[in-house]
Amino acid sequence: MSTDSSARPGADVPDARGRTGLHRTGLDLDRNPRVRVRDVELLASGWHVLRKTTLDYQDSDGEWMTQQRETYDRGNGATVLLYDAGRRTVLLTRQFRYPVYVNDHPDGMLVETAAGLLDDDDPETAIRREAEEETGVAIGEIAHVFDVYMSPGSVTERLHFYAAAYDGGSRDGDRGGLAEEGEDIELIELDIDDALARIRDGRIQDAKTIMLLQWAVLDGPFRTHAATDSTTG
Repeated sequence: MSTDSSARPGADVPDARGRTGLHRTGLDLDRNPRVRVRDVELLASGWHVLRKTTLDYQDSDGEWMTQQRETYDRGNGATVLLYDAGRRTVLLTRQFRYPVYVNDHPDGMLVETAAGLLDDDDPETAIRREAEEETGVAIGEIAHVFDVYMSPGSVTERLHFYAAAYDGGSRDGDRGGLAEEGEDIELIELDIDDALARIRDGRIQDAKTIMLLQWAVLDGPFRTHAATDSTTG
């Protein structure tokens, strides 16, 4: 049986993950009348998807210009800050991240909040799954914090941020992750003040983790309310 040598994996025929039609993403966008998508070229579809999109954009003077943009689509994700308010601690992970290692990080071992891709789940279901896989913590009540586009110049990912309490006194073990997925995760429990100090001295450099730790002290479980002097003179 012959095959068409011009068929493109991920576009005309399934790629390694069984996907087709990846070259059509964005062609039907019409939410912004100043943007007209003309063409989408599929550049790569390994684990994630790299596209080059040609579009017409109308600037603030009313002039139309043609632009090309490369976008990297790795799907959307979720992350959660696990905290013990009574003990003033947070539970973080430490694991090897090659992209930061190749970009000047000393050893590539990044301290992070538990996180993962949504795959086919809704954000809350996904982060409950990822938190248990990475830390062994089964989350009870969970609070949605905010949603953020993490690198909007080139990456399509939107990350959903959550926070949830954990019982630090009953935590067992200091390793996490799924061996069958190649995960080798160290669990790190830190006092919140120590965690903030590690942001200042550069030992914590992960954006999502910094955002959640700062939220925790500004508007979250470690927020301190200054006393208000209502006395008038």
